[in-house]
Amino acid sequence: MRPARALIDLDALRHNYRLARELSGARALAVVKADAYGHGAVRCAQALAGEADGFAVACIEEALVLREAGIVAPILLLEGFFEADELTLIDQHDLWCVIHAQWQIEAIEQAQLSKPLTVWLKLDSGMHRVGLHPADYQNAYRRLLASGKVSKIVLMSHFARADEPECERTSEQLAVFQQARDGLSAEVSLRNSPAVLGWPQLFEKTGASDWVRPGIMLYGATPFEQAQQQAARLQPVMTLESKVISVRELPAGEPVGYGARFIAERPTRVGVVAMGYADGYPRHAPTGTPVMVDGQPARLIGRVSMDMLTVDLTDLPQAGLGSRVELWGKQVLASDVAMAAGSIPYQIFCNLRRVPLLYLGG
Repeated sequence: MRPARALIDLDALRHNYRLARELSGARALAVVKADAYGHGAVRCAQALAGEADGFAVACIEEALVLREAGIVAPILLLEGFFEADELTLIDQHDLWCVIHAQWQIEAIEQAQLSKPLTVWLKLDSGMHRVGLHPADYQNAYRRLLASGKVSKIVLMSHFARADEPECERTSEQLAVFQQARDGLSAEVSLRNSPAVLGWPQLFEKTGASDWVRPGIMLYGATPFEQAQQQAARLQPVMTLESKVISVRELPAGEPVGYGARFIAERPTRVGVVAMGYADGYPRHAPTGTPVMVDGQPARLIGRVSMDMLTVDLTDLPQAGLGSRVELWGKQVLASDVAMAAGSIPYQIFCNLRRVPLLYLGG
């Protein structure tokens, strides 16, 4: 069997969820959209089912997978519904729903439902993707309550630059939100992972936080480009690993791989690893990207190909055929690999494919 695989540490996942609760002092929806950022939504949700306050997914298709797997906790649809007829399924499966547009409010007003909905009313406070304009926010709140189709409204927005600790945009967005919701009596959800980790002082002052929405931090990766005190407490959940399947001894001057992107400057032992961009390893990771071979630091050399990549074993004489290679995990941080490749950990996790997921920690 091909040795490439991803180990998923469910104890680390639970640790990171508890950290989000600890740092925020709020209830937390575990964000498991995009198949839990490539970690397997069903197994991750099952691992958190005993303690998570609820889950968040992108769309109804992702929510139904969780319901079919026996997840009974609240599930929030972060993108809301795309067609009015989805309200039947939202009602049937007792889903929570983000409302971010006037047409969605109209659809709820006209819907035939068996029971009132829980909705999260999204304000565009400055992200400028989806969300109601601040001038329309209070009227939208009143219309939903007056419809008789809604039992509870949570007020929410989303920060665009909370991963930039020195940027004032987060404070500015919070001020817009506070003004727009002035006088409305409802629970509030504003904080994503970077806001939970990096902006505690902002919310200690305002108290505006009943729910948080940890995403990338659940999976043990930092949302920040620089070292950050609280992010250092996260535990990586995924370890992507494989093995050396071939060893080559090359003299100085010989190239390795497609395009001869690496040329040996000295006699070089090259380890060929069963891992490539078809597995989700970033194709643009350059020579020098860190890996671990049998627990020892090493580096990627040459261009990543579809099914294989090459590493420098010259300074690791004990390493060879069958040596274990960690591509990212507890020793090589996914954020470091992503930065080297000009990417972000969100993307490299979500790009994972083909490799089997093996779950540890029950």
